[in-house]
Amino acid sequence: MALIELKDIRRSYFLGKEELRVLKDVTLTIEEGEFVAITGPSGSGKSTLMQIMGLLDRPTRGAYKLQGRDVSKLSDDEGAELRSKTIGFIFQMFNLLSRTSAKDNVILPMVYAGETDRDERAKELLTMVGLGDRMDHKPNELSGGQQQRVAIARALVNKPRIIFADEPTGNLASDQSEEILGMLKKLNAEGITLIMVTHDPEIAAHAKRIIQIKDGQIVKDEKTHGHTVSKPVPPEKSKVRTFLTGIFESQEFTLSALRAITANKVRSGLSVLGILIGVAAVIAMLAVGSGAQKDIESQLASLGSNLLMLRPGSPSMRGVRGEAGSVSRLTIEDVKAIGKANPHILRVDGNVSGNAQVVRGAQNSNTQITGALPIYAPMRASQPYYGRFFTEEENEKLDRVAVLGQTVVTRLFGKDDPLGQKININRLHFQVIGILPLKGGGGFRDQDDVILMPLNTAMNRVLGKKYLNMIAIECTSPEAMPDVMEDIRRLMRQRHRLAANKEDDFELRNMADIQAAIAGTAKTFSLLLGIVAAISLFVGGIGIMNIMLVSVSERTREIGLRKAVGAARRAILAQFLIEAVILSLLGGLIGIALGTGVSLILSKMAGWSAIVTPNAVLLASLFSASVGIVFGFWPARKASLLSPIEALRYE
Repeated sequence: MALIELKDIRRSYFLGKEELRVLKDVTLTIEEGEFVAITGPSGSGKSTLMQIMGLLDRPTRGAYKLQGRDVSKLSDDEGAELRSKTIGFIFQMFNLLSRTSAKDNVILPMVYAGETDRDERAKELLTMVGLGDRMDHKPNELSGGQQQRVAIARALVNKPRIIFADEPTGNLASDQSEEILGMLKKLNAEGITLIMVTHDPEIAAHAKRIIQIKDGQIVKDEKTHGHTVSKPVPPEKSKVRTFLTGIFESQEFTLSALRAITANKVRSGLSVLGILIGVAAVIAMLAVGSGAQKDIESQLASLGSNLLMLRPGSPSMRGVRGEAGSVSRLTIEDVKAIGKANPHILRVDGNVSGNAQVVRGAQNSNTQITGALPIYAPMRASQPYYGRFFTEEENEKLDRVAVLGQTVVTRLFGKDDPLGQKININRLHFQVIGILPLKGGGGFRDQDDVILMPLNTAMNRVLGKKYLNMIAIECTSPEAMPDVMEDIRRLMRQRHRLAANKEDDFELRNMADIQAAIAGTAKTFSLLLGIVAAISLFVGGIGIMNIMLVSVSERTREIGLRKAVGAARRAILAQFLIEAVILSLLGGLIGIALGTGVSLILSKMAGWSAIVTPNAVLLASLFSASVGIVFGFWPARKASLLSPIEALRYE
């Protein structure tokens, strides 16, 4: 069985509607173990014929059998696999990867073939071609003859049955040419089928069979005087892909991506910068949003949980609303009655409030006075962090005791200990018995600028009020609040003797609804910040895509070489995707650090709360990796779809 059988092979190129035939119905048979030279003038079609036989190009029509198998219609990946196992190439321009060592250039075909003993095999071949001491040198550190010897070692690394040599001595001096031809003869003598393309008759004379092509047709096919066919090399067993093979491939793809990134530092830096800014924006904005939400949650928690607020109504006459409490009143008896209105009512507290002048020595302040029952502390999360709260007995006796907010403490006492000290409120002496926990600002009011005292003391001794300003009702759960509100509304209408056609003369507000609304607003705020940051990442992703497209364009010949030595589409796709993901992750990691730093600076300088959460870091990391995959896919796919021969010809 012939090794190569071509029958009526035609290769045409179309310029618009005009057909340009490069090969015209070529029929050719090559036996295994032959040394064949294909010669002819430039433009005769000899290189095109070699490219079709080497599965780098496809015939327009005709049949091509390799080892008895019809290969003229193989898919790209099937062709790549067959090239990897059967064929080796020696190119006129050497086609070595410029950023890799001689050893890594030789190893390259083994990666795509799934071989594992790569280093040993590469060292063995480089030693064989006389480069044992130059393994770690890059192509620009080697002479032309040395580069061609690296190409020969690369062609042999997968133990091919056929070697195609395209003008193997075209760029070499005469002494180097003789050396390379000597190597080729030796390889043929060992049983490798050698097909050499040359325009030089003297070089062709070294072959055992010379095929001359002119204008796309074979015009002469002759065997030299000493024509013999070497004993063919035995076929290698097919390698089965294993998990270890995939690891080696991934390692090579990652190293190739890193080499490409480091070789173009400015371009890679600009790509990283786009992602970096986006991720830093995500981290900083989510940190600010989370901090704002935490502040709001803290302030809402300070109000107490599951609370209803009952206030006197404000009448409206001809569109003008009057003062609250000018029509209806809330009393201590209302507090007692409300406590029995529904079994889901946990506690009820009546409050009065007003402003008063507070004096301690030379210091004074006008602050808010709140009279409350002792249950105010557990209901409003106001247990003193220092000292104690007043008791029911002190309320009954109208004792002059006070619990101060932190702002009042700072104004009156500075750094002195206030506990047990005396202050004057509206010229009455009060003893300080406790300090309230910090509440923070709420709107235009400082919640720490307050003094709490027993309800009866405030009503009868300080503010002179007979009615309550507000009644707070604590429910057992948020789910019970609608029923409780309905029962309280019914009770208050009965107590105020309101007819069915009359409006409520009181206001009943659900603090849980207000809290939920404010919390929802905070979440919306965080979401908007995240969307703005995501847009920044999107812009960075477009930058990645542009850079990767440029990279594909610049490395087209490299892609062609990788495909020629056996790289399948998935391998090229994986390599460029890995490169895009590395750039994105690098930008993401730096962006996380930068975003965290910006968050801390904002927290210190602007006084904002900024919380960098693990979820924000995870989100930014996943987003940056996704950007690399999504925006790197199109350039990577474009690279994987390139034809090997078109890529090799790219200028």
